[in-house]
Amino acid sequence: MSKIDYSVPVTTLSGVPTTLEGYRGKTLLVVNTASKCGLTPQYAGLEALWKELGPDHFAILGFPCDQFGHQEPGSEEEIGAFCTKNYGVSFPMFAKVEVNGAGTHPLFQQLKAAAPGVLGTESIKWNFTKFLVGPDGEVVKRYASTDTPESLAGELRGRVKG
Repeated sequence: MSKIDYSVPVTTLSGVPTTLEGYRGKTLLVVNTASKCGLTPQYAGLEALWKELGPDHFAILGFPCDQFGHQEPGSEEEIGAFCTKNYGVSFPMFAKVEVNGAGTHPLFQQLKAAAPGVLGTESIKWNFTKFLVGPDGEVVKRYASTDTPESLAGELRGRVKG
C-alpha cells in the first residue's frame, strides 16, 4: 500500500481550488458519485455515516464522475442542488472528475494504484466505488460500488478514533 499526497489539487463543488491538506490526520472515505445512477440512494447512507462519525476524525469526500453511462450530466451547481435537496448531503463534495483514462484525476491515480480492484485491475468499474484512507494517508482498501455505506459502518466505526 501507499499513501496519498495531501497536496494534490482539488476543486470544491462551489469552484474553490484547494488541496486535501485539511483532511490530514482523518480517516477518509473517497467516493466517485453520480446523481442519475441506480446506486445514487447510497448518498443517504453516506450522509448517515458522515453525521455519525464526522467531522473531527472522519470525512467522506464525494467526487462526481460522468464516465459511467452519462449518469452525472449536470453542472456542479446542479449536482450540489440535487444532493442537498434529495439526500441532505452535507459532507464535502468536489468538482466533477474523471476516474479512468488519460484524464484521470491525480487523486484517483494514487488511489487506484494503491488499492487495485479485482484481479489487480486498477480501472474503476462503476459509480460509488469507495476508497478507505487511514489517518496517516495510507490507502487501506477499495470497496466495490455495490458495497453499501451501511455494510461499511462497523469497519469504519472501528477505525475512527474519537
